Amino acid sequence: MDPVIIVGAGPVGLTLALALARQEVPSVVLDEGPGKDEPRPARTVVLREDTTALLTRLTRVPLGDQGVHWAGWRSLRRRQVMREITFDGAEPAPLHIAQHVLTNALRAALADEPLSKVVVDSRLDTIEQERSGVTAHTRGPKGTWWRGSYVVGCDGPRSTVRKLQDIRFPGRTAVERHAVAALRAELPWPGQALLHRLPPWRTTGPSAGEVTARPLPDGAWRLDWLLPPGKDLVTPEMLVARVRETLAGWTDGSTPPYDLLDTGVHTVHHRLARRWRVGRVFVAGDAAHLLGALGTQGLDEGLRDADNLAWKLALAWHHGPHEALLDSYQAERRAIVAARLRAADQVLPVLRGGGALRGYVPGAARGHDTLLTDGHLGRGSLGAPGAYTDSPLAPRRLEAEVAIDTPPGSPVTDVRVTAEDGTSVQLRDRLGRGALLVVLIAPGTGVWDRKHWMSAGLMPRLAAAVTALPHPAELLVAESYPGAPAHTVLLVRPDGHLVTALSGVRPADLYAAAEAAVGGPAKEEARAGSTEARAGSGAR
Repeated sequence: MDPVIIVGAGPVGLTLALALARQEVPSVVLDEGPGKDEPRPARTVVLREDTTALLTRLTRVPLGDQGVHWAGWRSLRRRQVMREITFDGAEPAPLHIAQHVLTNALRAALADEPLSKVVVDSRLDTIEQERSGVTAHTRGPKGTWWRGSYVVGCDGPRSTVRKLQDIRFPGRTAVERHAVAALRAELPWPGQALLHRLPPWRTTGPSAGEVTARPLPDGAWRLDWLLPPGKDLVTPEMLVARVRETLAGWTDGSTPPYDLLDTGVHTVHHRLARRWRVGRVFVAGDAAHLLGALGTQGLDEGLRDADNLAWKLALAWHHGPHEALLDSYQAERRAIVAARLRAADQVLPVLRGGGALRGYVPGAARGHDTLLTDGHLGRGSLGAPGAYTDSPLAPRRLEAEVAIDTPPGSPVTDVRVTAEDGTSVQLRDRLGRGALLVVLIAPGTGVWDRKHWMSAGLMPRLAAAVTALPHPAELLVAESYPGAPAHTVLLVRPDGHLVTALSGVRPADLYAAAEAAVGGPAKEEARAGSTEARAGSGAR
Protein backbone atom coordinates (compact mmCIF):
# COMPACT_ATOMS: atom_id res chain seq x y z
CA MET A 1 0.00 0.00 0.00
CA ASP A 2 1.18 3.54 -0.73
CA PRO A 3 2.61 5.77 2.03
CA VAL A 4 0.74 8.52 3.80
CA ILE A 5 1.68 11.91 2.32
CA ILE A 6 2.18 14.55 5.02
CA VAL A 7 2.36 18.14 3.79
CA GLY A 8 4.35 20.34 6.15
CA ALA A 9 7.44 19.64 8.26
CA GLY A 10 6.60 21.59 11.38
CA PRO A 11 6.15 19.96 14.79
CA VAL A 12 2.69 18.56 13.95
CA GLY A 13 3.66 17.04 10.61
CA LEU A 14 6.87 15.52 11.98
CA THR A 15 5.03 14.17 15.04
CA LEU A 16 2.44 12.53 12.81
CA ALA A 17 5.17 10.92 10.68
CA LEU A 18 6.87 9.52 13.79
CA ALA A 19 3.59 8.27 15.24
CA LEU A 20 2.80 6.47 11.97
CA ALA A 21 6.27 4.95 11.79
CA ARG A 22 5.88 3.53 15.30
CA GLN A 23 2.79 1.75 13.97
CA GLU A 24 4.62 0.47 10.87
CA VAL A 25 3.01 2.88 8.41
CA PRO A 26 5.30 4.53 5.82
CA SER A 27 5.06 8.25 5.15
CA VAL A 28 6.52 10.95 2.94
CA VAL A 29 6.83 14.43 4.48
CA LEU A 30 6.79 17.21 1.90
CA ASP A 31 8.83 20.10 3.30
CA GLU A 32 8.50 23.41 1.49
CA GLY A 33 11.69 24.66 3.13
CA PRO A 34 15.35 23.62 3.07
CA GLY A 35 15.05 21.05 5.86
CA LYS A 36 16.37 23.03 8.82
CA ASP A 37 14.88 25.70 11.03
CA GLU A 38 16.51 29.05 11.71
CA PRO A 39 17.19 29.44 15.45
CA ARG A 40 14.73 31.98 16.88
CA PRO A 41 14.97 32.27 20.68
CA ALA A 42 11.79 34.40 20.73
CA ARG A 43 9.77 31.68 19.02
CA THR A 44 9.01 29.17 21.74
CA VAL A 45 6.26 26.77 22.80
CA VAL A 46 4.87 25.69 26.15
CA LEU A 47 3.91 22.00 26.33
CA ARG A 48 1.57 20.42 28.86
CA GLU A 49 2.18 17.09 30.55
CA ASP A 50 0.35 14.94 27.98
CA THR A 51 1.98 16.48 24.90
CA THR A 52 5.42 16.44 26.55
CA ALA A 53 4.95 12.72 27.26
CA LEU A 54 3.83 12.12 23.66
CA LEU A 55 6.89 13.85 22.18
CA THR A 56 9.28 12.21 24.65
CA ARG A 57 7.92 8.78 23.76
CA LEU A 58 8.20 9.45 20.01
CA THR A 59 11.61 11.14 19.96
CA ARG A 60 13.06 8.94 22.73
CA VAL A 61 14.79 12.10 23.94
CA PRO A 62 14.28 13.69 27.39
CA LEU A 63 12.99 17.04 26.13
CA GLY A 64 13.27 18.49 29.62
CA ASP A 65 17.03 18.57 29.07
CA GLN A 66 16.55 20.89 26.08
CA GLY A 67 13.95 23.17 27.61
CA VAL A 68 12.88 24.25 31.08
CA HIS A 69 10.23 22.72 33.33
CA TRP A 70 8.92 25.66 35.30
CA ALA A 71 9.77 25.55 38.99
CA GLY A 72 6.65 27.55 39.78
CA TRP A 73 4.07 30.07 38.67
CA ARG A 74 3.55 33.54 40.10
CA SER A 75 0.91 36.11 39.17
CA LEU A 76 0.79 39.74 40.24
CA ARG A 77 -1.69 42.58 39.81
CA ARG A 78 0.00 45.93 40.19
CA ARG A 79 2.19 45.20 43.24
CA GLN A 80 -0.01 42.52 44.81
CA VAL A 81 0.87 38.83 44.55
CA MET A 82 -2.37 37.13 43.46
CA ARG A 83 -1.19 33.54 43.25
CA GLU A 84 1.91 31.41 43.78
CA ILE A 85 2.19 27.78 42.69
CA THR A 86 5.16 25.49 43.21
CA PHE A 87 5.49 22.51 40.87
CA ASP A 88 6.70 19.87 43.30
CA GLY A 89 5.24 16.75 41.70
CA ALA A 90 1.64 17.13 42.86
CA GLU A 91 0.95 19.19 39.74
CA PRO A 92 3.01 18.62 36.57
CA ALA A 93 5.13 21.54 35.43
CA PRO A 94 4.74 22.89 31.89
CA LEU A 95 7.77 22.56 29.61
CA HIS A 96 9.05 25.70 27.86
CA ILE A 97 11.22 25.00 24.82
CA ALA A 98 12.37 26.86 21.72
CA GLN A 99 10.42 25.69 18.69
CA HIS A 100 13.52 25.15 16.54
CA VAL A 101 14.99 22.92 19.27
CA LEU A 102 11.80 20.86 19.35
CA THR A 103 11.66 20.61 15.56
CA ASN A 104 15.29 19.53 15.38
CA ALA A 105 14.65 16.77 17.93
CA LEU A 106 11.73 15.52 15.82
CA ARG A 107 13.79 15.66 12.62
CA ALA A 108 16.63 13.73 14.24
CA ALA A 109 14.25 11.02 15.44
CA LEU A 110 12.60 10.81 12.02
CA ALA A 111 15.98 10.46 10.30
CA ASP A 112 16.39 7.10 12.06
CA GLU A 113 13.03 5.81 10.81
CA PRO A 114 13.37 3.72 7.61
CA LEU A 115 9.61 3.97 6.98
CA SER A 116 9.63 7.78 6.76
CA LYS A 117 11.42 10.29 4.59
CA VAL A 118 11.42 14.07 4.43
CA VAL A 119 11.62 15.65 0.96
CA VAL A 120 12.83 19.26 1.09
CA ASP A 121 12.15 22.12 -1.32
CA SER A 122 8.85 20.50 -2.27
CA ARG A 123 5.86 22.81 -2.54
CA LEU A 124 2.47 21.21 -3.10
CA ASP A 125 0.28 22.53 -5.91
CA THR A 126 -2.08 19.68 -6.85
CA ILE A 127 -4.06 16.92 -5.15
CA GLU A 128 -6.08 14.34 -7.06
CA GLN A 129 -8.26 11.77 -5.29
CA GLU A 130 -9.30 8.37 -6.55
CA ARG A 131 -11.12 5.45 -5.01
CA SER A 132 -7.87 3.63 -4.24
CA GLY A 133 -5.62 6.52 -3.20
CA VAL A 134 -4.38 10.04 -3.84
CA THR A 135 -1.85 11.69 -6.12
CA ALA A 136 -0.05 14.90 -5.19
CA HIS A 137 2.25 17.09 -7.26
CA THR A 138 5.01 19.31 -5.93
CA ARG A 139 6.79 22.04 -7.81
CA GLY A 140 10.33 23.21 -7.29
CA PRO A 141 13.79 21.97 -8.31
CA LYS A 142 12.50 18.41 -8.01
CA GLY A 143 8.90 18.76 -9.17
CA THR A 144 7.37 15.32 -8.71
CA TRP A 145 4.12 13.39 -8.72
CA TRP A 146 3.63 11.47 -5.46
CA ARG A 147 1.33 8.51 -4.95
CA GLY A 148 -0.16 8.01 -1.50
CA SER A 149 -2.87 6.27 0.47
CA TYR A 150 -3.90 9.46 2.29
CA VAL A 151 -2.84 13.12 2.43
CA VAL A 152 -2.65 15.06 5.70
CA GLY A 153 -2.21 18.82 5.54
CA CYS A 154 -0.03 20.00 8.42
CA ASP A 155 1.02 23.05 6.42
CA GLY A 156 0.02 25.87 8.72
CA PRO A 157 -2.45 28.76 8.71
CA ARG A 158 -2.17 29.37 4.96
CA SER A 159 -2.57 25.65 4.22
CA THR A 160 -2.39 24.75 0.55
CA VAL A 161 -4.07 21.43 1.30
CA ARG A 162 -7.04 23.20 2.89
CA LYS A 163 -7.34 25.60 -0.03
CA LEU A 164 -7.11 22.85 -2.66
CA GLN A 165 -10.00 21.07 -0.93
CA ASP A 166 -12.01 24.32 -0.80
CA ILE A 167 -12.41 24.10 2.98
CA ARG A 168 -13.60 27.32 4.58
CA PHE A 169 -11.59 28.71 7.50
CA PRO A 170 -13.78 31.27 9.31
CA GLY A 171 -12.91 33.03 12.54
CA ARG A 172 -11.53 36.18 14.10
CA THR A 173 -8.34 38.02 13.20
CA ALA A 174 -5.88 39.49 15.72
CA VAL A 175 -7.76 38.73 18.93
CA GLU A 176 -4.49 39.44 20.76
CA ARG A 177 -1.13 40.97 19.83
CA HIS A 178 2.06 40.67 21.85
CA ALA A 179 5.47 42.27 21.54
CA VAL A 180 8.04 39.55 22.27
CA ALA A 181 11.66 39.63 23.39
CA ALA A 182 14.06 36.85 24.28
CA LEU A 183 16.86 38.01 26.55
CA ARG A 184 19.36 36.81 29.06
CA ALA A 185 19.15 38.45 32.49
CA GLU A 186 18.92 37.68 36.19
CA LEU A 187 15.35 38.01 37.44
CA PRO A 188 14.21 37.80 41.09
CA TRP A 189 12.39 34.45 40.61
CA PRO A 190 14.75 32.01 38.85
CA GLY A 191 12.98 29.16 37.08
CA GLN A 192 9.49 30.51 37.76
CA ALA A 193 7.07 31.83 35.17
CA LEU A 194 5.40 35.16 35.89
CA LEU A 195 2.21 36.92 34.81
CA HIS A 196 2.12 40.60 35.79
CA ARG A 197 -1.12 42.46 35.15
CA LEU A 198 -1.30 46.26 35.34
CA PRO A 199 2.36 46.71 36.32
CA PRO A 200 2.68 49.94 38.34
CA TRP A 201 5.27 51.50 36.05
CA ARG A 202 2.77 51.53 33.17
CA THR A 203 0.05 54.16 32.82
CA THR A 204 -3.60 53.17 33.28
CA GLY A 205 -5.88 52.49 30.35
CA PRO A 206 -5.70 50.05 27.46
CA SER A 207 -1.92 50.36 27.13
CA ALA A 208 -1.34 49.23 30.72
CA GLY A 209 -1.86 45.62 29.69
CA GLU A 210 0.16 42.78 31.09
CA VAL A 211 3.57 41.21 30.71
CA THR A 212 4.53 37.56 30.94
CA ALA A 213 8.00 36.14 31.67
CA ARG A 214 8.82 32.49 30.95
CA PRO A 215 12.22 30.94 31.72
CA LEU A 216 14.38 29.28 29.06
CA PRO A 217 17.67 27.35 29.39
CA ASP A 218 20.98 29.07 30.19
CA GLY A 219 19.47 31.99 32.07
CA ALA A 220 17.36 33.18 29.14
CA TRP A 221 13.77 34.41 29.29
CA ARG A 222 10.93 35.07 26.90
CA LEU A 223 8.97 38.23 27.73
CA ASP A 224 5.57 38.99 26.15
CA TRP A 225 3.83 42.38 26.42
CA LEU A 226 0.12 42.50 25.60
CA LEU A 227 -0.42 45.27 23.07
CA PRO A 228 -3.54 47.45 22.82
CA PRO A 229 -5.99 46.67 19.99
CA GLY A 230 -5.01 48.02 16.61
CA LYS A 231 -2.18 47.72 14.14
CA ASP A 232 0.31 50.18 15.61
CA LEU A 233 3.85 49.47 14.48
CA VAL A 234 6.11 47.89 17.09
CA THR A 235 9.43 49.66 16.61
CA PRO A 236 12.80 48.48 17.95
CA GLU A 237 12.97 51.62 20.07
CA MET A 238 9.59 50.89 21.66
CA LEU A 239 10.54 47.30 22.39
CA VAL A 240 13.86 48.24 23.99
CA ALA A 241 12.03 50.82 26.13
CA ARG A 242 9.61 48.11 27.27
CA VAL A 243 12.48 45.79 28.13
CA ARG A 244 14.31 48.43 30.16
CA GLU A 245 11.30 49.69 32.14
CA THR A 246 10.06 46.14 32.82
CA LEU A 247 13.41 44.88 34.10
CA ALA A 248 13.83 48.02 36.21
CA GLY A 249 10.33 47.62 37.63
CA TRP A 250 10.93 44.01 38.59
CA THR A 251 14.28 44.72 40.25
CA ASP A 252 13.09 47.86 42.10
CA GLY A 253 15.76 50.06 40.72
CA SER A 254 17.75 50.77 37.63
CA THR A 255 17.72 48.41 34.64
CA PRO A 256 20.02 45.44 35.37
CA PRO A 257 22.45 44.12 32.74
CA TYR A 258 20.76 42.08 30.00
CA ASP A 259 21.59 40.56 26.64
CA LEU A 260 18.84 40.95 24.02
CA LEU A 261 18.76 37.76 21.93
CA ASP A 262 15.72 38.09 19.66
CA THR A 263 12.51 40.07 19.21
CA GLY A 264 9.23 39.72 17.38
CA VAL A 265 5.49 40.34 17.36
CA HIS A 266 3.10 37.47 18.07
CA THR A 267 -0.46 37.87 16.73
CA VAL A 268 -3.15 35.44 17.88
CA HIS A 269 -6.02 34.54 15.55
CA HIS A 270 -9.04 32.36 16.28
CA ARG A 271 -10.13 30.23 13.31
CA LEU A 272 -11.68 26.79 12.82
CA ALA A 273 -11.89 24.86 9.55
CA ARG A 274 -15.41 23.80 8.55
CA ARG A 275 -14.23 20.31 7.57
CA TRP A 276 -11.20 18.35 8.67
CA ARG A 277 -11.67 15.51 6.21
CA VAL A 278 -12.52 15.36 2.50
CA GLY A 279 -12.32 11.75 1.32
CA ARG A 280 -8.71 10.68 1.72
CA VAL A 281 -7.48 14.18 2.61
CA PHE A 282 -7.24 15.50 6.18
CA VAL A 283 -6.05 18.72 7.83
CA ALA A 284 -4.40 19.02 11.25
CA GLY A 285 -2.72 21.58 13.48
CA ASP A 286 -2.74 25.19 12.31
CA ALA A 287 -4.19 24.08 8.97
CA ALA A 288 -7.34 23.07 10.87
CA HIS A 289 -7.48 25.59 13.72
CA LEU A 290 -5.87 28.69 15.17
CA LEU A 291 -6.05 29.53 18.86
CA GLY A 292 -3.73 30.78 21.57
CA ALA A 293 -5.28 33.70 23.44
CA LEU A 294 -5.06 34.05 27.22
CA GLY A 295 -1.87 32.01 27.51
CA THR A 296 -3.20 28.89 25.80
CA GLN A 297 -1.00 27.00 23.35
CA GLY A 298 -2.18 26.11 19.84
CA LEU A 299 0.60 23.56 19.37
CA ASP A 300 -0.78 21.42 22.20
CA GLU A 301 -3.99 20.92 20.22
CA GLY A 302 -2.07 20.28 16.99
CA LEU A 303 -0.06 17.51 18.66
CA ARG A 304 -3.29 16.01 20.01
CA ASP A 305 -4.63 16.07 16.44
CA ALA A 306 -1.63 14.05 15.29
CA ASP A 307 -1.99 11.56 18.16
CA ASN A 308 -5.69 11.08 17.45
CA LEU A 309 -5.30 10.68 13.69
CA ALA A 310 -2.20 8.46 13.64
CA TRP A 311 -3.73 5.30 15.11
CA LYS A 312 -6.83 5.65 12.96
CA LEU A 313 -4.83 6.01 9.75
CA ALA A 314 -2.64 3.10 10.85
CA LEU A 315 -5.64 0.85 11.37
CA ALA A 316 -7.08 1.80 7.97
CA TRP A 317 -3.67 1.35 6.31
CA HIS A 318 -3.15 -2.14 7.74
CA HIS A 319 -6.71 -3.47 7.74
CA GLY A 320 -8.56 -1.59 5.01
CA PRO A 321 -10.95 1.39 5.08
CA HIS A 322 -12.72 2.03 8.37
CA GLU A 323 -14.82 5.02 7.42
CA ALA A 324 -16.58 5.51 10.75
CA LEU A 325 -13.18 5.45 12.45
CA LEU A 326 -11.67 7.98 10.03
CA ASP A 327 -14.74 10.22 10.29
CA SER A 328 -14.35 10.21 14.07
CA TYR A 329 -11.16 12.25 13.74
CA GLN A 330 -13.14 15.33 12.76
CA ALA A 331 -16.00 14.55 15.14
CA GLU A 332 -13.68 14.24 18.14
CA ARG A 333 -10.97 16.77 17.51
CA ARG A 334 -13.05 19.56 15.97
CA ALA A 335 -15.51 19.41 18.87
CA ILE A 336 -12.68 19.78 21.40
CA VAL A 337 -11.10 22.76 19.64
CA ALA A 338 -14.49 24.40 19.03
CA ALA A 339 -15.23 24.17 22.76
CA ARG A 340 -11.82 25.68 23.53
CA LEU A 341 -12.46 28.58 21.17
CA ARG A 342 -15.94 29.18 22.60
CA ALA A 343 -14.53 29.26 26.12
CA ALA A 344 -11.86 31.79 25.11
CA ASP A 345 -14.35 33.96 23.19
CA GLN A 346 -16.63 34.08 26.25
CA VAL A 347 -13.81 35.11 28.56
CA LEU A 348 -12.00 37.59 26.29
CA PRO A 349 -14.55 40.43 26.69
CA VAL A 350 -14.37 40.05 30.46
CA LEU A 351 -10.58 40.11 30.65
CA ARG A 352 -9.74 42.41 27.76
CA GLY A 353 -12.88 44.54 27.42
CA GLY A 354 -12.88 48.21 28.26
CA GLY A 355 -14.90 49.93 30.95
CA ALA A 356 -13.96 50.62 34.53
CA LEU A 357 -16.95 48.89 36.15
CA ARG A 358 -15.25 45.49 36.19
CA GLY A 359 -12.54 46.94 38.39
CA TYR A 360 -15.08 47.65 41.14
CA VAL A 361 -16.79 44.25 41.18
CA PRO A 362 -15.76 42.47 44.41
CA GLY A 363 -13.54 39.49 43.67
CA ALA A 364 -13.29 40.30 39.97
CA ALA A 365 -9.51 40.65 39.96
CA ARG A 366 -9.00 37.25 41.60
CA GLY A 367 -11.51 35.64 39.25
CA HIS A 368 -9.69 37.10 36.26
CA ASP A 369 -6.42 35.80 37.62
CA THR A 370 -7.89 32.30 37.92
CA LEU A 371 -8.99 32.35 34.28
CA LEU A 372 -5.59 33.50 33.07
CA THR A 373 -3.82 30.94 35.24
CA ASP A 374 -6.00 28.22 33.71
CA GLY A 375 -4.97 29.32 30.23
CA HIS A 376 -1.26 29.51 30.98
CA LEU A 377 -1.09 26.27 32.97
CA GLY A 378 -3.40 24.16 30.81
CA ARG A 379 -6.34 23.87 33.19
CA GLY A 380 -10.10 24.06 32.98
CA SER A 381 -12.12 24.79 29.86
CA LEU A 382 -9.39 27.06 28.51
CA GLY A 383 -6.49 24.64 28.64
CA ALA A 384 -7.06 21.13 29.99
CA PRO A 385 -6.88 18.17 27.57
CA GLY A 386 -10.36 17.50 26.25
CA ALA A 387 -12.50 14.40 26.70
CA TYR A 388 -14.21 12.68 23.76
CA THR A 389 -17.42 12.42 25.73
CA ASP A 390 -19.75 12.38 22.71
CA SER A 391 -17.45 10.38 20.44
CA PRO A 392 -19.08 8.28 17.71
CA LEU A 393 -16.66 5.55 18.82
CA ALA A 394 -18.17 5.35 22.31
CA PRO A 395 -19.85 1.98 22.95
CA ARG A 396 -23.53 1.82 23.74
CA ARG A 397 -24.53 1.25 27.35
CA LEU A 398 -22.76 -1.83 28.66
CA GLU A 399 -24.29 -3.89 31.46
CA ALA A 400 -21.00 -4.31 33.31
CA GLU A 401 -19.75 -0.72 32.94
CA VAL A 402 -18.66 0.93 36.19
CA ALA A 403 -17.74 4.49 37.06
CA ILE A 404 -14.14 5.31 37.96
CA ASP A 405 -12.30 8.61 38.41
CA THR A 406 -11.61 8.76 34.66
CA PRO A 407 -14.85 9.29 32.65
CA PRO A 408 -15.12 7.43 29.32
CA GLY A 409 -13.46 9.43 26.56
CA SER A 410 -10.97 11.13 28.92
CA PRO A 411 -7.19 10.60 29.00
CA VAL A 412 -6.21 7.81 31.39
CA THR A 413 -4.04 8.31 34.45
CA ASP A 414 -0.44 7.24 33.90
CA VAL A 415 -0.22 4.39 36.41
CA ARG A 416 2.47 1.73 36.68
CA VAL A 417 1.55 -1.48 34.82
CA THR A 418 3.02 -4.93 34.27
CA ALA A 419 3.03 -6.44 30.77
CA GLU A 420 2.54 -10.12 29.93
CA ASP A 421 6.30 -10.58 29.65
CA GLY A 422 6.75 -9.35 33.23
CA THR A 423 8.05 -5.89 32.26
CA SER A 424 7.00 -3.09 34.61
CA VAL A 425 6.44 0.22 32.79
CA GLN A 426 4.26 3.31 32.84
CA LEU A 427 0.95 2.94 31.07
CA ARG A 428 1.82 5.77 28.67
CA ASP A 429 4.85 3.82 27.48
CA ARG A 430 2.52 1.26 25.89
CA LEU A 431 0.51 3.82 23.91
CA GLY A 432 0.88 4.60 20.23
CA ARG A 433 1.62 1.06 19.07
CA GLY A 434 -1.68 0.54 17.26
CA ALA A 435 -3.05 -1.93 19.79
CA LEU A 436 -5.87 -1.43 22.25
CA LEU A 437 -4.85 -1.81 25.89
CA VAL A 438 -6.75 -3.99 28.34
CA VAL A 439 -5.77 -3.24 31.95
CA LEU A 440 -6.81 -5.48 34.86
CA ILE A 441 -6.76 -3.82 38.28
CA ALA A 442 -5.39 -6.55 40.56
CA PRO A 443 -3.96 -5.45 43.93
CA GLY A 444 -1.03 -7.55 45.11
CA THR A 445 0.09 -8.85 41.73
CA GLY A 446 3.15 -6.62 41.78
CA VAL A 447 4.85 -8.87 44.28
CA TRP A 448 4.00 -12.09 42.44
CA ASP A 449 6.11 -13.77 39.85
CA ARG A 450 4.51 -13.58 36.41
CA LYS A 451 4.23 -17.37 36.12
CA HIS A 452 1.87 -17.31 39.12
CA TRP A 453 -0.50 -14.45 38.35
CA MET A 454 -0.79 -15.18 34.61
CA SER A 455 -2.41 -18.53 35.42
CA ALA A 456 -4.36 -17.53 38.52
CA GLY A 457 -7.78 -16.09 39.19
CA LEU A 458 -9.30 -14.03 36.38
CA MET A 459 -6.24 -13.95 34.15
CA PRO A 460 -6.79 -17.06 31.99
CA ARG A 461 -10.37 -16.05 31.19
CA LEU A 462 -9.38 -12.43 30.55
CA ALA A 463 -6.44 -13.47 28.35
CA ALA A 464 -8.81 -15.60 26.26
CA ALA A 465 -11.25 -12.68 25.94
CA VAL A 466 -8.43 -10.34 24.83
CA THR A 467 -7.24 -12.83 22.20
CA ALA A 468 -10.79 -12.97 20.78
CA LEU A 469 -11.17 -9.18 20.36
CA PRO A 470 -11.79 -7.81 16.85
CA HIS A 471 -8.59 -5.72 17.00
CA PRO A 472 -5.16 -6.54 18.43
CA ALA A 473 -4.91 -5.70 22.12
CA GLU A 474 -2.25 -5.90 24.81
CA LEU A 475 -3.08 -7.24 28.26
CA LEU A 476 -1.63 -5.31 31.20
CA VAL A 477 -2.04 -5.50 34.98
CA ALA A 478 -2.01 -2.60 37.45
CA GLU A 479 -1.89 -2.71 41.23
CA SER A 480 -4.39 0.14 41.43
CA TYR A 481 -6.12 2.87 39.43
CA PRO A 482 -7.89 5.98 40.80
CA GLY A 483 -11.47 5.13 41.67
CA ALA A 484 -11.33 1.57 40.30
CA PRO A 485 -12.21 -1.37 42.58
CA ALA A 486 -10.23 -4.61 42.43
CA HIS A 487 -10.88 -6.71 39.31
CA THR A 488 -11.99 -3.71 37.24
CA VAL A 489 -11.03 -4.11 33.58
CA LEU A 490 -10.14 -0.96 31.62
CA LEU A 491 -10.20 -0.72 27.83
CA VAL A 492 -7.90 2.02 26.55
CA ARG A 493 -7.46 3.37 23.02
CA PRO A 494 -4.02 3.58 21.39
CA ASP A 495 -4.02 7.35 22.03
CA GLY A 496 -4.60 6.88 25.76
CA HIS A 497 -8.31 7.74 26.05
CA LEU A 498 -10.54 5.47 28.11
CA VAL A 499 -13.15 3.48 26.18
CA THR A 500 -14.83 1.89 29.19
CA ALA A 501 -14.31 0.35 32.63
CA LEU A 502 -15.99 -3.00 33.31
CA SER A 503 -16.73 -4.80 36.53
CA GLY A 504 -14.77 -8.03 36.20
CA VAL A 505 -14.17 -10.12 33.10
CA ARG A 506 -17.15 -9.67 30.77
CA PRO A 507 -16.10 -11.02 27.35
CA ALA A 508 -19.26 -9.91 25.53
CA ASP A 509 -19.10 -6.32 26.85
CA LEU A 510 -15.35 -6.15 26.25
CA TYR A 511 -15.82 -7.31 22.66
CA ALA A 512 -18.64 -4.82 22.03
CA ALA A 513 -16.60 -1.95 23.46
CA ALA A 514 -13.50 -2.87 21.41
CA GLU A 515 -15.58 -3.19 18.24
CA ALA A 516 -17.12 0.25 18.79
CA ALA A 517 -13.73 1.80 19.56
CA VAL A 518 -12.37 0.85 16.12
CA GLY A 519 -15.39 2.05 14.19
CA GLY A 520 -17.73 -0.93 14.11
CA PRO A 521 -17.82 -4.27 12.30
CA ALA A 522 -15.15 -4.57 9.61
CA LYS A 523 -17.42 -5.99 6.87
CA GLU A 524 -19.90 -3.16 7.13
CA GLU A 525 -17.10 -0.62 7.10
CA ALA A 526 -15.57 -2.09 3.96
CA ARG A 527 -18.84 -1.53 2.09
CA ALA A 528 -19.17 1.98 3.52
CA GLY A 529 -15.56 2.67 2.54
CA SER A 530 -16.25 2.00 -1.11
CA THR A 531 -19.16 4.46 -1.07
CA GLU A 532 -17.15 7.16 0.71
CA ALA A 533 -14.17 6.73 -1.63
CA ARG A 534 -16.41 7.24 -4.65
CA ALA A 535 -18.05 10.30 -3.07
CA GLY A 536 -14.77 11.78 -1.88
CA SER A 537 -12.84 11.31 -5.11
CA GLY A 538 -14.36 14.43 -6.68
CA ALA A 539 -14.76 16.50 -3.52
CA ARG A 540 -13.26 19.93 -3.27
